[in-house]
Amino acid sequence: MRCHIVPPHMLERIARDATDPAMRDRARRTLALTSAHATERRLASPSAPAPSAATAPNRMIADAGHKEELPGTTVRAEGAAATGDTSCDQAYDWLGATFAFYQTAYGRDSIDGAGLKMISTIHYGERYDNAFWNGEQMVYGDGDGTIFTDFTGPLDVTGHELTHGVTQYTANLDYSGQSGALNESVSDVFGSLIKQMHLGQTADQADWLIGQGLLASGVHGVALRSMKEPGTAYDDPQLGKDPQPADMSGYVHTYEDNGGVHINSGIPNRAFYLAATAIGGNAWEKAGRVWYETLTGGSLASAVDFAGFAAATVQTATGLYGADAAETTAVSNAWKGVGVTQ
Repeated sequence: MRCHIVPPHMLERIARDATDPAMRDRARRTLALTSAHATERRLASPSAPAPSAATAPNRMIADAGHKEELPGTTVRAEGAAATGDTSCDQAYDWLGATFAFYQTAYGRDSIDGAGLKMISTIHYGERYDNAFWNGEQMVYGDGDGTIFTDFTGPLDVTGHELTHGVTQYTANLDYSGQSGALNESVSDVFGSLIKQMHLGQTADQADWLIGQGLLASGVHGVALRSMKEPGTAYDDPQLGKDPQPADMSGYVHTYEDNGGVHINSGIPNRAFYLAATAIGGNAWEKAGRVWYETLTGGSLASAVDFAGFAAATVQTATGLYGADAAETTAVSNAWKGVGVTQ
């Protein structure tokens, strides 16, 4: 399973329209690598390990030295002092923040629930414009410095990608069509919640942006995606306009990007935002709990569509809070608000 934070449609636009020929070439190289990674995606989830009591993270940071080989040379292990390499030390800290989130919020021991070693590779490729989870570890590019900054920068990028691992070990949602968009959305949801817990933000205080700070100075945009207002994250001559729909009236039917998994994820993203802000408080405590229990509960079909996932979240909320509870009503109304249910 290989899932990338920057969607193909952004890179395709750069490869076609960037004014700098070197920038176009880098985008084409990143697209070629992204395609190769997708071809290698493992179709089956590994056997789920037995859950264990949450303990402590086991982190390792490796340096690819701008090559495209993994994992690279180990530069920092668990408990070792900071190296002074910003990419290395950020990656180490963000692995810890992600581990702490899942442990504190849901009692989960690492990505697989059984203490999986958390590995990240930094300085992958030459000014590589992406970050990804490859089924076993995190991988970060340095960014080109013109459109994208260092991919180790935003905490929610790490949280997003590592959550693909959580999905892999639990619901193993198919990475195509609506189930693929849900796979992407779940990663955005928990990527945002990890950032919110780290910053001590309530649902009303959060920015609900994914990859805020990843776009370089001069780019007309604030992030890769907005969960609050899908379709508004950027509008730039070299990137184009954010194409995410906010509800089912704008659903994009396409064969590209595995059926538009990075575009149509805006719909369930906004549903979560609506549920979380309607409930209020710390979003990971109630709305996040509903999504987490739905994802990990063992009842989701790997090919579940939006309507099936919506029904499952309402059922989970009912089990947690009661059929007539305000939390359950908020979840139900959220899916109505984006046109998935009536």
